[in-house]
Amino acid sequence: MPSLSERWAALQERIADVCARAGRTPAEIRVVAVSKGISVERIAEAYALGLRDFGENYWQEARTKLDVLPHDIQWHFIGHLQTNKVKYVVGRFALIQVVDRVSLLEEVQRVASKRGVRQPVLIEVRLAEVEGRAGVSFADAPRLIEQTLTMPNVELQGLMGVAPFTDDERTIRGAFQLLRRLYEQLPTPNRQWLSMGMSHDFEIAIEEGSTMLRIGTALFGARH
Repeated sequence: MPSLSERWAALQERIADVCARAGRTPAEIRVVAVSKGISVERIAEAYALGLRDFGENYWQEARTKLDVLPHDIQWHFIGHLQTNKVKYVVGRFALIQVVDRVSLLEEVQRVASKRGVRQPVLIEVRLAEVEGRAGVSFADAPRLIEQTLTMPNVELQGLMGVAPFTDDERTIRGAFQLLRRLYEQLPTPNRQWLSMGMSHDFEIAIEEGSTMLRIGTALFGARH
């Protein structure tokens, strides 16, 4: 089984290859290591290799990691965020990538205002019409974007999306293209991150303009 350093080197090589094909540079792409279910020791090993961005799905799991790992880590919240958990996440995560409804947005604003912070967020857009799938619909996204831009303590930094779970490259590419088109309609200051692409589809995502990848399996191996 390849070591973490070998996996990271192989991932960087694949990113460089697809960037070369797409006329882009690896410097344009930020890798968020998805550390859900990954031990503090393994995250520390990834940190030693130079990784600084880590994505967590559950506050209960993340809290122990935030307390003991280096403070210059940029933590990203990438799991479903319940409104009653917002108070634990605002101000502690560099980026909340999953704002997908008005009630969540309003709670982020309320907590951030109370704490005197400005919380960076991405709006999560639903790229597949599957029951129970998180994300705001493409139809409702413009309104949520507008509302986010009016919130004084919320900083919109871009969009996030999870591609449909399929092996059909055309379907995945089409979903990423739709998200990129919506991203390009954001005001320039709010176009910092287009978070799309995971271990199984990041090459397509880079070709379609992604600036942030969320990588778990390709870095840490399959979770058991």
